[in-house]
Amino acid sequence: MTTTATLTGFKPTGHLQLGNLLGAIRPVVAAQRRTRPVTFVADLHAMTVPHDPAELRQLTLEVAMLLLAAGVDPDRSLFYVQSQVPEHTELHYLLECATRYGEAHRMIQFKERSSGQGTRLSLLTYPVLMAADILLHDGAEVPVGDDQRQHLELARDVATRFNTHYGQTFVVPRAVNPEVAARVMDLSDPTAKMSKTSGTPGTIYLLDPPEVIERKVMRAVTDSGDIVSYEPETRPGVANLLEILAGCAGDSPSALAAGFGSYGALKRAVAEAVVATIRPIQLRFSELSRDPGYVRTVLADGAERAHDATAKTVHRARRAIGLVA
Repeated sequence: MTTTATLTGFKPTGHLQLGNLLGAIRPVVAAQRRTRPVTFVADLHAMTVPHDPAELRQLTLEVAMLLLAAGVDPDRSLFYVQSQVPEHTELHYLLECATRYGEAHRMIQFKERSSGQGTRLSLLTYPVLMAADILLHDGAEVPVGDDQRQHLELARDVATRFNTHYGQTFVVPRAVNPEVAARVMDLSDPTAKMSKTSGTPGTIYLLDPPEVIERKVMRAVTDSGDIVSYEPETRPGVANLLEILAGCAGDSPSALAAGFGSYGALKRAVAEAVVATIRPIQLRFSELSRDPGYVRTVLADGAERAHDATAKTVHRARRAIGLVA
């Protein structure tokens, strides 16, 4: 049993934004220099709530294109769309046979998003699918934000229980977090995480034109006073701008704060850094958009390689649980 370094999935429920780039995509690209990470578009996870089929297909392709444009290299990263690899759903069911109802029901996101009789069963069970995503690849490390940590703990618990009951089958993964800009906050509400589905004016999307990015940054909520300092607890607005600048331009938020005498100067620097960071991604995305056949070929090749890699894990689980000798 070998282990991969990192595994990251991107759910196509909206347009990718700056937080996705700094908190998740950048670490994947950096990991490619050391190991061969697993990167996939988690389209099955986008079906836990009512969705439009045509929009799901369009967003899946858009997310894949943006990941490629941002530096995900299919020669250095196992890159594919989740639904194109049936081992995800097969292992999902096998893990459901080792998961307790109470474990799934107590997930915070299920409690927050469920709406009574209209709630899809997949919303309850998708943390088990997430566990299958992770365990399929023997992932030793999984980058997660605070909002996903409970789901990773479920994956760890289910893997440990499966190993205990049926013999050593899965690697038990651990969580890792990027040190800087792991959680980019909304520019209009620095107490809320920037989200690709919120639709607030404080979200910077990777396909926003430069003038839109500049306008959003210049309108960002700051804090009382006029001194630029990095104090996340008491001055979250300025701290968020400094963390974004650090994520785009390097250096630490505290060190960067010393270089600004006003909020206006800080906002102008942040806007310039964000535009400079996103511009090459948008140019490459434009090129890929003119040749979607190439992107689909890349995804098909990645799915075939993922099938070869994950079939061994599923066979191991089937044998352990008693389906094959």
